[in-house]
Amino acid sequence: MKHKCPICKAETDSAIHADFPFCSERCRERDLGNWASEKYVISDPAFDEEDIIESGRKTIILDLDKPNDSEN
Repeated sequence: MKHKCPICKAETDSAIHADFPFCSERCRERDLGNWASEKYVISDPAFDEEDIIESGRKTIILDLDKPNDSEN
């Protein structure tokens, strides 16, 4: 499968490049750094909390902005 590297736009091929869709380890690590520094964000929620409640699934939703008040 051929694609352009999302970082440097160089041509990449899944049959050749081990870091596909990136052209190199350097570009793969730059992309990871962009996520880690919050340069990239998901604009919409990945899931709807109402759907989780209605489905009856037991899912734990962590609010990372609040400190953990539980004493274990």
